[in-house]
Amino acid sequence: MFEHHSDAPAMAQRRRVLGALGAGTLAAMAAPFGRALAADWPPHPINYVVPFSAGGLTDVAARQVSKALSTAENWNIVIENKPGGSANIGASYVARSTPDGLTWLAITLSHAANATLFAGKAGYDLMKDLTPLAGIASSPMMVVVNAKSDIKSMDDLARAAKSGSLAAGSSGNGTPPHLTLELYQSLTGAKLLHVPYKGGAPSLTDLIGGQIDVVFSNYPESLPHVKSGVLRALALSGKARSPELPDVPTVAEVGLPDLIVENFTGVLGPAGIPADIVERIGGAIVGQVQQPDMQASLAKLGFVAQPRGPAEFKEYLGSEVKRWAKIIRDANIQVG
Repeated sequence: MFEHHSDAPAMAQRRRVLGALGAGTLAAMAAPFGRALAADWPPHPINYVVPFSAGGLTDVAARQVSKALSTAENWNIVIENKPGGSANIGASYVARSTPDGLTWLAITLSHAANATLFAGKAGYDLMKDLTPLAGIASSPMMVVVNAKSDIKSMDDLARAAKSGSLAAGSSGNGTPPHLTLELYQSLTGAKLLHVPYKGGAPSLTDLIGGQIDVVFSNYPESLPHVKSGVLRALALSGKARSPELPDVPTVAEVGLPDLIVENFTGVLGPAGIPADIVERIGGAIVGQVQQPDMQASLAKLGFVAQPRGPAEFKEYLGSEVKRWAKIIRDANIQVG
């Protein structure tokens, strides 16, 4: 038969030893294991979903950030392009993914607007089904006309819009350039005929060809044409002038401070990611965006670096959703 020995004395001894060590000592003993776990994260490649076509500005910015993170953090990040559905297809995919921090979504101002434009139809709720991880950068809108146009300033544009029928192009219904155009009209009372295109490039082609009068454009798309002299820039919707175009005023400088528009880009993940993983990812992204080399690289693309951690980016994103909801409803902007 087996003999039964009480282990009560041994257990009491262990309790006395643990009590003598104290909580602080135990935490210190556990710390290396926590650091080892953090060092081993992520356990698998990160899937960075860009809901736009490869080669676009959001895609290029995402690839720059992922390359920097791969070098600095030794993370294996794979870019996956999922364009379509006004950027909702990729967003819906990420919203349904496992909340382990291994699936990211590149977002822009379009997603903040889509929260209203596609309310109940997008397949996800931006602020409920996704987790803000970090803000990266933004670029302004630029109001451009043909270099041969008689419109040489924003004042000229306002006068021309009130005295005749001007055709204003954008990259499509509900896109940031279209939203900026509608905001301009609501602030000034100007009435322009909106001509939506399937992307910014064809709208600029028609502007250069004289088929339309003005384009509210993503700054990086129209910048080469302004620098080459075929288009004239009237104003930038950013908070500061561009080093590339130091003579072009901001909207605030021409008396339209409420026309400031930032087409931002940032990173979200699905809802439910553990807080420590959220902070780990956010801190790593912000750390890279703060690097001078990264800021210079983003500037070459037409972006202004805006590193924001998870909490700050969540607040910013919420404010943008609220701002554009009012603009969209006031202007009765509809998408097909």
